Amino acid sequence: MHHREKINKDNPIAETALSIREEFEKREASFISSFGMLSSASKGRARPEEPCPVRTVYQQDRDRIVYSNSFRRLKHKTQVFLSPLGDHYRTRLTHTLEVAEVARTISRAMRLNEDLAEAIALAHDIGHTPFGHSGETALKEIFSSNFSHTTQSLRVVDILEKNGSGLNLTYEVRDGIVKHSKGFGSIFPSDTESKACTMEGQVVRVSDIIAYLNHDLDDAIRSGVITRDQVPESCIKILGKTHSQRATTMIRDLIYSSREHDNKIDLQLSEPVFSAMMNLREFLYDNVYRSKKVHAEFVKAKKMISEIYTYFLSNPDDLSTRLESMELNVVYSQKVPQERIICDFIASITDRYILNLYNELFVPAPLV
Repeated sequence: MHHREKINKDNPIAETALSIREEFEKREASFISSFGMLSSASKGRARPEEPCPVRTVYQQDRDRIVYSNSFRRLKHKTQVFLSPLGDHYRTRLTHTLEVAEVARTISRAMRLNEDLAEAIALAHDIGHTPFGHSGETALKEIFSSNFSHTTQSLRVVDILEKNGSGLNLTYEVRDGIVKHSKGFGSIFPSDTESKACTMEGQVVRVSDIIAYLNHDLDDAIRSGVITRDQVPESCIKILGKTHSQRATTMIRDLIYSSREHDNKIDLQLSEPVFSAMMNLREFLYDNVYRSKKVHAEFVKAKKMISEIYTYFLSNPDDLSTRLESMELNVVYSQKVPQERIICDFIASITDRYILNLYNELFVPAPLV
């Protein structure tokens, strides 16, 4: 019986809405492959909740992420180029949206759960520092060698959001967040500690590199850090000349090259495309991420973060005031070390916030 035929006259909305989610969960079983994650099969949340009458658990997760303070702040956080003034440079937010788009495209083609893949993608960098990886490196040096944006992202969704209650996301989304990052490591890890427990999480890991290889190259050329004729000819020949051609090549190759093995899908790329992608990644590391122009700005950013970190160690009252304005002050008890609180604060703020803060704290203001 269709849900419109089951309307309860006393509460028609609730009765109709309840069947919307249930019917969609049934439909999932008909179009999601046996390798995908059904919403109804989720391991659930750390704090059990009543099911939403309209949305599946992964749709709920996606919405919670998009409406969070931390997600909105991504629009003013660096991807590669610090506080870019040009309108067309990527930020951490536009990078996130591109990853989500790639992940949805691959998931649909492979008949996986698009909502789960999108939720993981939207949250994968939600705990990233200002000033990109220079901010992350600074906090590794001054706070803890174990600091990473992946674990910080998990901390954001588990603890820091919603005045300390967190977003209470599902197990599968949290797992995908903490296992998305690879740095210069393997795209397709074999160990369970690095490999997401769902195919959707594994897809996001690949989608992340597909997105950043393309848009970082695009931005590097736009900025003048490199020129088009510097890009290895082998990469252009195999992947394509334009952003669209390269992204299309990578996405299609992953879809068509991946194979079923031992009742699972092994995500893989053809040898020519994989080699071209690795060559392009190495080229970007050597000529963009480690270039003198980009590195010089990263050094400045690390210096700013270090000085602000040291300042708040000696000025806890000032820190408390600023935490209150960011809705973070209620998160902490007396048992939380001051260093941990400062780290959370710095990781949460945006590029422009930290630039203004540094000017306020350390740059002399003329008398009027």
